[in-house]
Amino acid sequence: MTPDRPAAIELPSPAPRYRALRRAGRIAVPTLALLVAAVSARYFTLDPDTFLADQRAVYLAHLTPLLLHIGGGVTALGLGPLQFLPGLRARRPALHRWTGRLYVAAAAATGLGGLLLAPHGLHPPVAPLGFTVLALLTLTTTALGLHHARHRRLAAHRAWMLRSYALMFTAVTFRLWLLLLTPAPLPAAAVYASGAWVSWLLNLAVAEKLVRGPRPAALSTAVRGQ
Repeated sequence: MTPDRPAAIELPSPAPRYRALRRAGRIAVPTLALLVAAVSARYFTLDPDTFLADQRAVYLAHLTPLLLHIGGGVTALGLGPLQFLPGLRARRPALHRWTGRLYVAAAAATGLGGLLLAPHGLHPPVAPLGFTVLALLTLTTTALGLHHARHRRLAAHRAWMLRSYALMFTAVTFRLWLLLLTPAPLPAAAVYASGAWVSWLLNLAVAEKLVRGPRPAALSTAVRGQ
């Protein structure tokens, strides 16, 4: 009888699925971002009929922070995906830097506008608090991304800017949350207030997954044969 010998088993790698999800995201994210940006840009007509009905009076009374928030959000949503194209960074570094500066200014505008608008939001205190935290995190992550860029810590810069854009993308996920859950037999206030938190928490979770990358390609373990 031959002695038992350990056999190495290589588990399936998650890398192909991870790459497929990233490819799908590269299409879905800019498409949805541009769609929401285009819809939001109609606020610049200053036509009260384009405003959210329940917030119309608030928006009319706070037009400056509203336009800061919408203008910054529209600009940042459109520019953000360009900043993550490695080919653009390599071939046109000057363009990457200038569009990055514009993104930072836009993120600052939308964060500041959001802070000024949030206390007047629907379904207090839960929803306004969620949007206040979102605005503060948007300003913080963007500032950290800029800080690391200035000190040439490029890996940290990219990680923080990815988090910043994930928070910016809340403009999309919040609308999707309302679209999917409004038909459900749930109170409208609960759907709205929960979306004010869940939409950006989900985005940050995805960003953290992308920052950390896929799991190791293969794991080995020993089993005893007979």
